[in-house]
Amino acid sequence: MIPDVPVRLGVEDAGELLTLQRSAYAEQARLHDDPALPPLVQTLAGLLTELASPQVVALGVRRDRRLVAAVRVHADPDADTAELGRLVVAPDLQRQGLGTRLLLAAESLVPQGVREIRLFTGEHSAGNLRLYARHGYVETHRTTHRTHTGAYQLVHLAKTLS
Repeated sequence: MIPDVPVRLGVEDAGELLTLQRSAYAEQARLHDDPALPPLVQTLAGLLTELASPQVVALGVRRDRRLVAAVRVHADPDADTAELGRLVVAPDLQRQGLGTRLLLAAESLVPQGVREIRLFTGEHSAGNLRLYARHGYVETHRTTHRTHTGAYQLVHLAKTLS
């Protein structure tokens, strides 16, 4: 297998994907003082249901046999928007272009009628915000997410597709 080429992930990858997701989101939990981030508390059953949906495309990058990066796109074939989420890169491989590669691959796979991709990230996720801005995502609004220790802003972004 050629390294760093995004491949489709399915239900058979759920356990490994959940492990990657949890390791990648640990830093986000620390930055936002929120150990209950949805990616950290998602169950294997919930992920299996998500991956089995025909409206979800999951992509991943493997190095050797290790899953090192992943992303999911939710697209309703009858809607003109898609939701991009859970873009994760293994902590030891961040800042090497894997996130960019997956983001661009995910954008190329949205159904033909999709005119806009939406996503969100936490306000303290400076690296994520820079990545999305570099690729044409603009902030549309912010929402407050409350935790047992306080609150932080979720930054919602969108990109219009041509």
